[in-house]
Amino acid sequence: MKPLVIPPAAQRDENAVQMLSAWIAEHGQHCTIKVGMWEGQGRNEALIWGMFLADTIRHIANALQENYGQPVPETISAILAALHEELGEPTSPVEGNFADGHN
Repeated sequence: MKPLVIPPAAQRDENAVQMLSAWIAEHGQHCTIKVGMWEGQGRNEALIWGMFLADTIRHIANALQENYGQPVPETISAILAALHEELGEPTSPVEGNFADGHN
């Protein structure tokens, strides 16, 4: 098992919340997702997840630029194209159980 490090800001902030964890295991993707936090604050959960994922895509593009010199705008375009294609025609089914994670 090869977990990632917890970001320093999350380690310092006693109110930090892990929203998403994704793994490749047993030949597939496995996730834990904290849903309902924003809805519980009276906000549109889907809209805020979109913003959260957009920020995540920018972090990925910045990391690829820093590590491999890939231009950020081109990387974001490639990620979005792959995202739309995968959403339109999934290469594998999404299965799983959802547990009540409201705490």
